[in-house]
Amino acid sequence: MAFVNLGLIVTEAIGYFALMVSLLHFRHRLGLGVFMTALGVMHFMETYLAALFYVSLPFGVASPGSSVFFAGKLMMILMLYLEEDASTVRQPIYGLFLGNLLTVAIAWVLQLHETVEVSPGNAADFSFLKEMGWLMVWGTALLYLDSLGIILLYERLGLWMKRKVILRFMLCGFALLTFDQIGFFGALHYFLDVPLAAFWDGWRAKMFAVCIYTALFAFYRLYIHRNGVPAAARSLSDLFGDLTFRERYNDLLERTGRDILTGVYDRSRMELEAPVMMREALRQGQLTTVIIIDADHFKDVNDNFGHLQGDEVLKSIAARLVMILRSADRVFRFGGEEFVAICPGTEHEEGLLVAERLRWTIATSVRTPDARPVTVSIGVATADEDGVSFMTVLSTADDRLYQAKKNGRNCVFGRMGLVKVLT
Repeated sequence: MAFVNLGLIVTEAIGYFALMVSLLHFRHRLGLGVFMTALGVMHFMETYLAALFYVSLPFGVASPGSSVFFAGKLMMILMLYLEEDASTVRQPIYGLFLGNLLTVAIAWVLQLHETVEVSPGNAADFSFLKEMGWLMVWGTALLYLDSLGIILLYERLGLWMKRKVILRFMLCGFALLTFDQIGFFGALHYFLDVPLAAFWDGWRAKMFAVCIYTALFAFYRLYIHRNGVPAAARSLSDLFGDLTFRERYNDLLERTGRDILTGVYDRSRMELEAPVMMREALRQGQLTTVIIIDADHFKDVNDNFGHLQGDEVLKSIAARLVMILRSADRVFRFGGEEFVAICPGTEHEEGLLVAERLRWTIATSVRTPDARPVTVSIGVATADEDGVSFMTVLSTADDRLYQAKKNGRNCVFGRMGLVKVLT
């Protein structure tokens, strides 16, 4: 029976890893909130199992809640750090901690009720709920320390093992889950009188789980992810400075290459990012639509009302573009009164609908100082149908913008010609 339980433990670990890594891998499509919610939902179950549910294994008695699910959660947090940054990692930890504090508070308030036993023999067990709440708070506090420790240790090991990412991953798991076993078992022994003999059994089970998760991580990294994770070689003297290094860098990068007037990205940023976005989309088998938007008769606005009013019109147009387009899309100021939108994962017909919605929104909501509507002409092209390089697709979209202007402006021109306007 012990070997049957071991097989089930392995199956549970594989299933947990497969689900969580899938959510992490596709976070740009599904949203990171899906991964974080799944991570949090498991917390009560793993704490409950760690407190009461134990099975016999070839190397002793252990709980799947502690050895499989909690160990898996810590390794997932390290993977989340590798994919994102320390700021993102802190969010689920704070959420779990505050949620568990709320659980304890509610359990305390609920004890003030005079309850009715509707089903004989099934009275509310407030003492169990209260014990579980404090156990979850302690477990989450440990998880917070574990998360800081595993990230710092991973970075520190990078000074000596820069290219051995998988080995670093495993060593971090061994070290921090040993620390966690000491801390969490102390709480189990204090609150629930779990015998000291269970400490070593649980520790061996966690080390076994680390081996499983490391093997799965290696498979994911070598055959699915296929992108290197750079090793850090920076000082750890400032704890939170170290953890937020990437987020500060990303914030600086985000603010670099912005058009000062409109706030959207500028042309130099487009020349760097757009080809990469298009290549990545094509590599994943997705189309990418390029939309060029040009304000009609914009020179008349400057001549009649001055450049400051012209600037306000440009800012209004840019605001409508950002409002309509998705978060995965990118808007760039191409020059003067022209803007370029890059829409990965968007087919040509869908891109035409988006372009027409942009045209209609601007025409009905942007006005000159004398209350006249501002209109735009738009050209649309799509990779790979109109080319596989960004410059080729951009040139095709620009040609279609010219055709839109020839057709009287205030219209969208695509592969099949003029697009029917919205009513």
